[in-house]
Amino acid sequence: MKFLRNLIDKQKALLDKSEKTKKFWPLVDALDTFAFTPNHTTHSGSHVRDGIDLKRTMMTVIIALVPCLLFGMWNIGHQHFLAIGEQADLMQKFFYGAIKVLPVIVVAYAVGLGVEFIFCIRNGHAIQEGFLVSGLLIPLVMPIGTPLWMIAIATAFAVLIAKEVFGGTGMNVLNVALTARAFLFFAHPTMMSGDKVWVDLAGQTPVDGFSGATYLGKLASFAADTPAYASLQQFYTELPFMDAMIGAYAGSIGESSVIACLIGAFVLLYTGIGSWRVMLSFLAGGLGMALLFNQIAGDNLYMQVDPLYQIMLGGFMFGMVFMITDPVTAAQTNTGKWIYGFIGGSLAILIRVANPAYPEGVMLAILFANVMAPIIDHYVIQANIKRRLKRVKTA
Repeated sequence: MKFLRNLIDKQKALLDKSEKTKKFWPLVDALDTFAFTPNHTTHSGSHVRDGIDLKRTMMTVIIALVPCLLFGMWNIGHQHFLAIGEQADLMQKFFYGAIKVLPVIVVAYAVGLGVEFIFCIRNGHAIQEGFLVSGLLIPLVMPIGTPLWMIAIATAFAVLIAKEVFGGTGMNVLNVALTARAFLFFAHPTMMSGDKVWVDLAGQTPVDGFSGATYLGKLASFAADTPAYASLQQFYTELPFMDAMIGAYAGSIGESSVIACLIGAFVLLYTGIGSWRVMLSFLAGGLGMALLFNQIAGDNLYMQVDPLYQIMLGGFMFGMVFMITDPVTAAQTNTGKWIYGFIGGSLAILIRVANPAYPEGVMLAILFANVMAPIIDHYVIQANIKRRLKRVKTA
């Protein structure tokens, strides 16, 4: 490491000598920050000295995402071999999935960091570590069938529109990864929904009776003339509770396993990075809305789906752990966090069930909650001010 330290110091000294090359200082500084502890300090304003910084925060989230990533790689291979009717062991499935997933991750990081480097050089400031997490989240919320050029365009759009135009890391209103998914969903809807995008067939013919549809897509078909299930009991038989927990079914790359998401939640809560208030209220909102639909279901079988299944399917748990808890786009006040999370969770189930054409409502629900977060905090603060003023007047 001493050799790398000396090399970076030498490059920084060379950049400082020339005004023409000095603008490329953020490139070397990014490598320095990634390899070593950042040496940037606050020079103005009040601040708190702490052992945690943005780099450690982002790396902790990445560690929490590893179980979802590893399971997603295995599941991609599992779904592939299942679709073509071939037998494969655990490592064969994992390596097949890894070969398919790694290029998506490389493209997301290359494009996203490339855009950030351009802005850093243009504006003359150091690069931030915020995209370390977004660059991994973007692939995990995408179907495996998404072409790499679409991943590149969506990543560039998300970094530019959802992040840089607001001032960069720490200033964005919308979650960057969900903005990328939303862009592709509305710009290329056929590549983000349907029966063919969730399982990688690599040009091979699937076995008879194969269906690449997600379980949410099948449940949404209750509102159509040709439902996928004759009854809910048939759905429960096809997907037992433990299978829903494990998540070995078609879906986005990293969102299907509840167990992997819960491991990530433990890491985030134990380290204090994730807010338990937001997670718990998001879960309560989803369960509450699902229970409400159960009471008013009538003949609509989709409304009758067990609340526990509702929160285990699709990206609900992944959104609860990694998306709604984004500290930049979430509410900042404690009371606001309860309201913010509850709105996100309840809207996720509401959109999912009330609009069968869009069976996965987590993305739009969280983006809507992101937009509402500043307003929620504003009214919470105003309420606190009014309450304190009343105490002063009565004293």
